[in-house]
Amino acid sequence: MRKLADIGLIGLAVMGENLVLNMESKGFTVAVFNRTVAKVDKFIEGRGAGKNFIGAHSIEELCASLERPRKVMMLVKAGQPVDDFIDLIIPHLEPGDIIIDGGNSHYPDTIRRTKYVESKGLLFVGTGVSGGEEGALLGPSLMPGGSPKAWPAVKDIFQSIAAKVEDGSPCCEWVGEGGAGHFVKMVHNGIEYGDMQIITEAYQIMKELLGMSNNEMHDIFAEWNKGILDSYLIEITRDILGYKDENGEEVVEMILDTAGQKGTGKWTGISALDLGIPLTLIGESVFARCLSAQKDIRVQASKVISGPKAKFTGDKQAFINDLMNALLGAKLVSYAQGYNLMMEAAKEYGWNLNYGGIALMWRGGCIIRSTFLGDIKKAFDKNPELPNLLLDPFFKEKIEDAQAGWRNVCATALSNGVPVPALTSALCYFDGFRSERLPANLLQAQRDYFGAHTYERVDKPRGEFFHTNWTGHGGDTASSTYIA
Repeated sequence: MRKLADIGLIGLAVMGENLVLNMESKGFTVAVFNRTVAKVDKFIEGRGAGKNFIGAHSIEELCASLERPRKVMMLVKAGQPVDDFIDLIIPHLEPGDIIIDGGNSHYPDTIRRTKYVESKGLLFVGTGVSGGEEGALLGPSLMPGGSPKAWPAVKDIFQSIAAKVEDGSPCCEWVGEGGAGHFVKMVHNGIEYGDMQIITEAYQIMKELLGMSNNEMHDIFAEWNKGILDSYLIEITRDILGYKDENGEEVVEMILDTAGQKGTGKWTGISALDLGIPLTLIGESVFARCLSAQKDIRVQASKVISGPKAKFTGDKQAFINDLMNALLGAKLVSYAQGYNLMMEAAKEYGWNLNYGGIALMWRGGCIIRSTFLGDIKKAFDKNPELPNLLLDPFFKEKIEDAQAGWRNVCATALSNGVPVPALTSALCYFDGFRSERLPANLLQAQRDYFGAHTYERVDKPRGEFFHTNWTGHGGDTASSTYIA
């Protein structure tokens, strides 16, 4: 009798294929299925040849080849295909078996699917998987949530295949109930959008304002990757700027300047709006991609609308140091905003999130892995109730030290007509966050003037609301106070 598989996987595209190779290399037997069945045979006869894989030509066959409790993982396109496969899988499972969604699903869908699958007597896991093709093969960051009872059954597999940090800790731990895992992955992707945008803004400043060559920029990013900015995205930017094709052409210069996106950054921004969290840097990063996509009209505008001609006259090396501080300051704001969003979601959905543990999960394998994630873990280990990352002594000192250079970069870029939406929005958040008083008092007066929306007073207890008859023509009736 042949050995049963430890886990089954549906979806042999790039991520699925590499993930099952990772699982098999850690000693697990994996059953594989793909809707296009020819892909199964191609894999079994190709990259999977001679290894512990079981090829299945139907979902029924896949489920029959699994050890109990059966664990069926999907790596398919987010949305309706996930729901379709869940309904196809359920009839072939029994109580206690586990369905796992490893795609980039939207967390409300995962909340709904967890309830639905549990109503059938089964367990559900929605897990974020980060690291791309290389991470899937060599060790991704995994962010599982869903049915807590499923975790003991999948923990060994997940933590075995996950990336490991210096002390051997796996970049995978249980995140929380329902959609918590996919929510944390969504925030990870939002921070990824922000990191990528501030790096591209630095690139544009160096190219258009400082007149640097790609080779010069390659050297700067290589240097930055040795210090506090050490991260995967700085590392790959270094490599991209130094890459030439077989004809000696710099490939990055041949790429059309229209950015794509798959929706997770947008979801992060929408979630922040729904929960009332100022996620400004990530929001601007999404809009920057949208603006880049309007290529034709930008070309048209460039021929008829004029602005300042970029011309730098200062100390170039000192400005590059300032640019490093601008990246650092904005990056710190991005993480602070992302963590605030997770904190608010935890309150809203009743999740018990381990914020230090999340930083550990992001330290290896994933796209936003960077050196100071270890410092984020230390900050939350020291104070699990830390309300904002910027209030931790380490990060407070770093952002205060960075701000002079950061301000100089933003001011210089703006006065020279170089767009820096993410760097400037992050700086505005920093200044707003550290302001004891903001001009919202005037805003509330305006709201009360035109809509009798009421306001609170500085000389009265919070929670008491007042209305002024500003024109003398209105009555004393005020609108009820609510937050939409």
